[in-house]
Amino acid sequence: MSISRRHLLQGSAALAAMPLAKFGGTAQAQSESAPWRHALSLFGDVKYPAGFKHFDYVNPNAPKGGTARQISLGTFDNFNVAVAGVKGSIAPGIGSIYETLMVSSFDEISTEYGLLAEQVSHPDDFAWATYRLRQEARWHDGKPVTAEDVIFSLEQLKKLSPRYASYYNHVVKAEKVGDRDVKFTFDQPGNRELPVIVGQLMVLPKHWWEGTDKEGRKRDISQTTLEPPLGSGPYRVKDFSPGRSLTLERVKDHWGAKLPVSVGQDNFDELRYEFFRDNVVALEAFKADQADWIIENSAKQWATAYDFPAVRDKRVVLEEFPMRSSGRMQGYAFNLRRDVFKDPRLRRAFNYAYDFEEMNKQLFYGQYKRINSYFEGTELASSGLPEGLELEILQTVRGKVPEEVFTTAYTNPVNGSPEAVRNNRREALRLLKEAGFDIKDQKLVDPSGKQVSVEFLSSDPSSERLILFYKPSLERLGINVSVRTVDDVQYQNRLRNFDFDVVTGLWAQSLSPGNEQLEYWGSRAADQPGSQNLVGIKNPAVDELIQKIIFAKDRATLVAATKALDRVLLWNFYVVPQFTYDKARYARWDRFSHAEPLPKYGVSGLPSLWWWDAEKAAKTGGRS
Repeated sequence: MSISRRHLLQGSAALAAMPLAKFGGTAQAQSESAPWRHALSLFGDVKYPAGFKHFDYVNPNAPKGGTARQISLGTFDNFNVAVAGVKGSIAPGIGSIYETLMVSSFDEISTEYGLLAEQVSHPDDFAWATYRLRQEARWHDGKPVTAEDVIFSLEQLKKLSPRYASYYNHVVKAEKVGDRDVKFTFDQPGNRELPVIVGQLMVLPKHWWEGTDKEGRKRDISQTTLEPPLGSGPYRVKDFSPGRSLTLERVKDHWGAKLPVSVGQDNFDELRYEFFRDNVVALEAFKADQADWIIENSAKQWATAYDFPAVRDKRVVLEEFPMRSSGRMQGYAFNLRRDVFKDPRLRRAFNYAYDFEEMNKQLFYGQYKRINSYFEGTELASSGLPEGLELEILQTVRGKVPEEVFTTAYTNPVNGSPEAVRNNRREALRLLKEAGFDIKDQKLVDPSGKQVSVEFLSSDPSSERLILFYKPSLERLGINVSVRTVDDVQYQNRLRNFDFDVVTGLWAQSLSPGNEQLEYWGSRAADQPGSQNLVGIKNPAVDELIQKIIFAKDRATLVAATKALDRVLLWNFYVVPQFTYDKARYARWDRFSHAEPLPKYGVSGLPSLWWWDAEKAAKTGGRS
């Protein structure tokens, strides 16, 4: 799904794709005349009326100044968001130089308010939506943001990005219908989500991309670039060292700084990113006060590595922020483009070999729970047997899905004891034999007599130790397992070209799935390089269920259709589900403050909702 600029600023890496919730009313009653609205909601009435001053969760008088030093793992070699995920490695935070037509509030699940656009209208049947740009909206070079920029952005993003091509698949035309009005026409009525997700469109400067750089070379939006791009947002690129550091500076005369959706936010004069190869090195840099906070994804490090003097004397604060607005699927994703993974019984055997319980005990200090749904952590997760509306929806694809969808509640195998491990290994071997595999000389061979060999691909050394824990269990099944850890650039290139056997896949899910499901699991995305359909799913039943989600006419139908999709994905064993934790772990030097309370759906709010607190900073020492 598409993400607003503020989501890019405030979300953690695991939340890099969080679509808006769905259904409900708007700020004004609809009529045949398609009235102009200051906000759109898909879950109910909007909280903030027209003319509101600022969001409740900000400090409108927050001081401006200071630097927020952040950690980024990996590297970057690209500032061009149009080819992000397709070419190169995009620089972190680059979304903060751009703006979207509308922006989400973080104390509502599903509501957007005008940013570049001041108003929006759509008819009762959702066949189109028209956005009216603010007259004062400006690029950093002083030129106005125009309807032509919006049209250019939609066309180029759909052309160059599999992600946007899927997300805006149902948007068939964008046209200028007034000096500042852009009308988006959809391929059919009834898709309630489309007017809202169009508001998430990141707008790019047409005149800049069609111009030349300082050497007189014509720019090419289809290629990567390290030329600092032109934006309209609160920050711009100040300086950088490719793959090592990046500094963004606040635009002091930003055109939108006094908008209600901007007041009290974007308070730091600089956002500085320092790059590290892995989280272990990054943690040492944080301890040495080379960064202001770190997001800790390792249960082991959270349990054992934060007992150092600055924590004990409370100069460093440890916090966990609940993640209330999202769920996730994280698992070892099979590449179905490889013949060896075509049979679901082999994929299921891999799950029987996965001893999560022992891994959780030995490596995670018991902090995690096993993922049992593609929508884990939300009301959308399936459980038990299907019934009611969910069962009715599943009946429409009966015969195209495993019969267990109707007869058996999905559960992951439970290991954790020698007896359970032995029983699950026997079941795995039974499935493999049933699928035509055999054991010869302690090697698992396919029907042609070739040993089954699998490579796990990773770019993170911390992930490597988890694979190595899993490896012996697979080898006991006779599978030849290799583990390859490569640098971030090579990893991204192999990922986008689907050049792997097994990788760890992560799909973030919101409380209201929609068009982004096309890119996650849709057949069309399976052959699009750079798409998030890592598995290569081409399943007509899955495609049908995604359409039922997208065109659901009420919340109850959406929930039922999503549970039905979840159940079908699970019973096809496309991944070996891993584990999750429902909070984001942060350690930070105590130099910042924020308004109380933080918004319910904003996770930490760092850095956009916080500000430099000189009094606190003086007590931490280290830097002024």
